[in-house]
Amino acid sequence: MPNSFAQFLRFGLVGGLGFGWDTATVYLLRPLTGLTIALLSGYFVAATLNWLLHRVWTFRGLGRQRHIVAQWLRFLAANSAGFCLNRGTVFAFCLFIPFCARNPVFPLAAGAVAGLGANFTLSRRHVFRDRPAP
Repeated sequence: MPNSFAQFLRFGLVGGLGFGWDTATVYLLRPLTGLTIALLSGYFVAATLNWLLHRVWTFRGLGRQRHIVAQWLRFLAANSAGFCLNRGTVFAFCLFIPFCARNPVFPLAAGAVAGLGANFTLSRRHVFRDRPAP
């Protein structure tokens, strides 16, 4: 099993990129769709790009026995707890702190941190692992 600390560092770096993709998507879509739809869309854009980078870099070679679409769906499902922590934080900040609703980059950062541990653990255990030999 690869070094979990190194994987966690790579996971965090990819997460930082994901925060950028998430934020960019929110700011691009917000004028067109409103804040709620932009926040939900941003998560799925970032999650998809993060999954791809985790597949080719963070967890290189692990979990490759699954079909690529099945692995992506498994990633989204496994990270549903992280989604709740992330977007729960974001929506709470935006709902209760008007400054955050006007400047979503701040709650997006807090949400990314809130979901990090759960997403790493669930991704490592349920998505990017080799199946035991039969």
